[in-house]
Amino acid sequence: MNGHLVVALAYDQLCTFEFGCTVELFALNRPELGVDWYQFAVCAAEPGKLRAAGGISFEAPYELAMLDLADTIIIPGWRDADETPPEALLEKIRAAYLRGARICTICSGVFVLAATGMLDGKTVTTHWRYAEKLSRRYPHVLVQANALYVDQGQILTSAGSAAGLDMLLHLVRKDYGAKIANLVAQRLVVPPHREGGQAQFVSRPMPSDEHARLAKLMDWVRSNPALPHNLASMAEKAAMSTRTLQRHFRESTGLAPGEWLIRERVAIAKELLESPNTSLPQIAELAGFGSEESLRRHFRRIVANSPSSYRKQFAGSQTATEMA
Repeated sequence: MNGHLVVALAYDQLCTFEFGCTVELFALNRPELGVDWYQFAVCAAEPGKLRAAGGISFEAPYELAMLDLADTIIIPGWRDADETPPEALLEKIRAAYLRGARICTICSGVFVLAATGMLDGKTVTTHWRYAEKLSRRYPHVLVQANALYVDQGQILTSAGSAAGLDMLLHLVRKDYGAKIANLVAQRLVVPPHREGGQAQFVSRPMPSDEHARLAKLMDWVRSNPALPHNLASMAEKAAMSTRTLQRHFRESTGLAPGEWLIRERVAIAKELLESPNTSLPQIAELAGFGSEESLRRHFRRIVANSPSSYRKQFAGSQTATEMA
């Protein structure tokens, strides 16, 4: 990561929150981490003074030519999903992509990438309010409307506002590993990783007492993952019928109870794998999978990686049991 340059795009009517998240992640000095942190720069999408949401006027220190040097480009939203970005900007982004730069968008910033034509055939996400518009305007782009962020390797896209933090922490995790990403998340006072999708944040009517019971059930299951949970036992714990429980789970998380449970167990397994001191059989038991084979199957399906490979990437070492 020595000298890795992150360039954030500024533009007139800048989305202040998304830009602020980018600055917070990449522009601050972090000597406490003990690693060679990112270099950071801001370039303007257009000349002259720029305005930002909230009535702020500012000038970006660099012009579009800075994109020619970027290792990672962040597009923190776009001022109007219905406005085609300037062609000079689109040409710079295409050139950056062709030379291998990583390009990331937050919220409506995906419309800038879509306008380049680079997203055809690729899977992306955006804020749920823009998903239908993006699909309609760019029918060759595969829009995963429920995702918090989508990692396609060289291109990463995130949903609205705070989901940008999820994606940016994911970048740190890819570049520096889980330990560093967790330390950055602690400094931001946010979770290092959130499971689930945008469906949990879409406004839907839910009676407050049932919502409280569901939240209490989720907390209890997370605290007791090794117990033999199933639909009937969770419904009984929440004092709901199985049908009601299923309905509220989908409204809250976008998932069926069983799938939510598996993903929670995978999340626990990921945390345990980040330490080299717990064997796979122990992790399978602690996370509630019951067997190492079950852990491997569900982990590979959800994470698209094996537990051992995940541990090698994020813990940096493997136990003798796993190497066997």
